[in-house]
Amino acid sequence: MRITGVTTYTVPPRWLFLKIETDEGVVGWGEPVVEGRAATVAAAVEELSDHLVGQDPRNIEDLWTVLYRGGFYRGGPILMSALAGIDQALWDIKGKALGVPVHELLGGKVRDRIRVYSWIGGDRPTETAAAARAAVERGFSAVKMNGTAELQYVDSWDKVDLCLESVRTVREAVGPDVGIGVDFHGRVHKPMAKVLLRELEPYRLMFIEEPVLSENVDGFLDPLRSTSTPIALGERLFSRWDFKDVLASGAVDIIQPDPSHCGGITEARKIAHMAEAYDVALALHCPLGPIALAACLQIDAGCYNAFIQEQSLGIHYNESNDLLDYLADPSVFDYEDGMVRIPGGPGLGIEVNEDYVLERAREGHRWRSPVWRHVDGSFAEW
Repeated sequence: MRITGVTTYTVPPRWLFLKIETDEGVVGWGEPVVEGRAATVAAAVEELSDHLVGQDPRNIEDLWTVLYRGGFYRGGPILMSALAGIDQALWDIKGKALGVPVHELLGGKVRDRIRVYSWIGGDRPTETAAAARAAVERGFSAVKMNGTAELQYVDSWDKVDLCLESVRTVREAVGPDVGIGVDFHGRVHKPMAKVLLRELEPYRLMFIEEPVLSENVDGFLDPLRSTSTPIALGERLFSRWDFKDVLASGAVDIIQPDPSHCGGITEARKIAHMAEAYDVALALHCPLGPIALAACLQIDAGCYNAFIQEQSLGIHYNESNDLLDYLADPSVFDYEDGMVRIPGGPGLGIEVNEDYVLERAREGHRWRSPVWRHVDGSFAEW
């Protein structure tokens, strides 16, 4: 079998899909994207395709190594996301060629299904209690919300109180047994993160995500280690080498690599197994499309430390299209009792509706991360 073509499709709301074709008619799909930099990643995929066309797609580990190490400059969001989508498509091809799901090629399942959580609220958390209650009524047993809007290095207590009020109303709306994740989104700097970690402890959160940016973790180890709330991070780390020091620090309880950003299924599994050696849980990051979610679930199937899966159905970014729109059979992601079954079809276990992909690719998108500013006019972390 030989690779004959590599094609990317920029599709709404903010996604990039990838198709790899072979001379035996087996096609694989991946989802390489950096949100807000889709065109840049597409260009990287096109450049990397020089190392793919004419090669046997089943030699995944060798192809991964060449794509990662063969360019001299390594890592980072663009290259690792391009590599991630390619890797997902290669696994999809291999599974389809053999007639088995990807997890069968990775040692089989340790679980048949996994818990999922629902996003509630938007970038600036408002009216989250009603959204949380609605998510629970739809069967979800866990939700995640943004904790704050803009926050200065040192800010006023009214901002802290607003965060606490949002979390309090959600907790009261869903009761004591529903998991609540609060995402600081890297918006919070060390001085205010110390305050918020302490003040949020009474609400018995499932986790606090990105309390500070990952590059600032080494200067914030004591508060992270001492809080009773589990700490999650990792969506902006891109390889096992990025995760190495974070895991060794003992400051993180849950890692969140994104298999569309961190080198795909091949690398995400290696990161997950590294984390298991440190007794750290896995909650793969996935606010993206159906191919990315399918890849996550194939990893979740065989990783003992995976405990919950992010998914984007109804997330505030999905305005023009949603998670299920690009699937020939959306029922593969039916949620039941707050969980989703591991797809059992060949490859990634989904069938992409290629005609609809082509239709929506004609519209494409130019999604960009919002640019926020503080009241003094200075840039604010989004």
